[in-house]
Amino acid sequence: MECQECHKRPATVRFTQVINGTKKEVHICEVCAKEKGYITHSDDAYSLHDLLAGLFNFDSSPFKKQESTFHDVDEMECPKCKTTFAEFKRTGKFGCATCYETFAPRLDSIFRRVHSGNTKHDGKIPRRKGGDLHVKKQIEVYKLQMQDLIEKEAFEEAAKIRDKIKELKTAYIKKDGDQS
Repeated sequence: MECQECHKRPATVRFTQVINGTKKEVHICEVCAKEKGYITHSDDAYSLHDLLAGLFNFDSSPFKKQESTFHDVDEMECPKCKTTFAEFKRTGKFGCATCYETFAPRLDSIFRRVHSGNTKHDGKIPRRKGGDLHVKKQIEVYKLQMQDLIEKEAFEEAAKIRDKIKELKTAYIKKDGDQS
C-alpha cells in the first residue's frame, strides 16, 4: 500500500484517527509520519505513565512528593486489590479490573482528555460474551432513560422502564445460573 500523503513511498505506519467520534484509518510512510509529527525518534520517548502523570499535573519522579488538591479522592481504595487512587496516579497502572469501577467518577475526565472526548468503547464485541455485554448495555440505556423520565416527572413511563430493567436482570441471572 502506498502512502496516503505523498503517494510515493510505501506506507509503513498505520494508525486510526478518531475525530469527533468518527474513525478513519490512515496509512502513511515513515517520512510523512515524522513530518506530520505522528512519530518521533527521541531518546526521551514518553510512556503511558508519563502521559497520565501529565494529565494529573503531578511530578512523575518517585522521589518528589507533590501535594494533591484531591486529598479525599487520593484516599479512594479498590475493595478488591487495595490499590489507592494515589498509587494509580503515581504509577499510571491499575491493580485489577475492579479499579476501573471504583475510580470511575475520576476517570471519565481523564479518558475524555486522552481519547478526544470519547469515554465509551465503540468497537467489536466478542462472540462468546456478546450476549452478556448486549444485555448489560441495554440495562444501562434503560437506566439513563428511566432517570430522564424521573427528572421530567413521567413516573408511569419510568415505572415501565424499571420493569423492563427487572425483566432483563432476572433473565440475565436465570441464564447465568443455567450455565453453572
